[in-house]
Amino acid sequence: MTNSLIRSAWTAACVSLAITTYTVNAEETNTLSSTISVEDSVLFGAFNRCDIDTVGEKFADDLEFYHDISGLTDKAYSVRSLQDMCDRKVGLKRRLIEGSQRVFPVPGFGAIQEGKHEFCHPENGKMDCGIFSFLHVWQKTQAGWKVSRVVSYGH
Repeated sequence: MTNSLIRSAWTAACVSLAITTYTVNAEETNTLSSTISVEDSVLFGAFNRCDIDTVGEKFADDLEFYHDISGLTDKAYSVRSLQDMCDRKVGLKRRLIEGSQRVFPVPGFGAIQEGKHEFCHPENGKMDCGIFSFLHVWQKTQAGWKVSRVVSYGH
């Protein structure tokens, strides 16, 4: 294939993607954003209560969790880590930073959620908190919405 043919094919693919992107209407995006807000609340309400079963149910079996300090982990590791933290009564709580969430549709799959969240835990008699960035890829399955990919960064 010649370079000009490759460039033409790439340009056509990008234009096609741009056209597809702009066909999502505002009402659908708002509905999806509301749905993901509810799912986020369910997931992290369970996280904050140390409801390990619900957290595990909200994670896809093939979960990939990318963390800028601890690296790449999977569902089993993520659930086990939460269980260990809860057993040690660390008291870690997560709060979504109001107004930071953005949701984008992934046609035929689900949604991308990005935003900022705060994690706090008591240490030496006061709350130790940090605000971090995240990106979650949500998959719509027959069993409901599941988080299939997590990217957590800015630690």
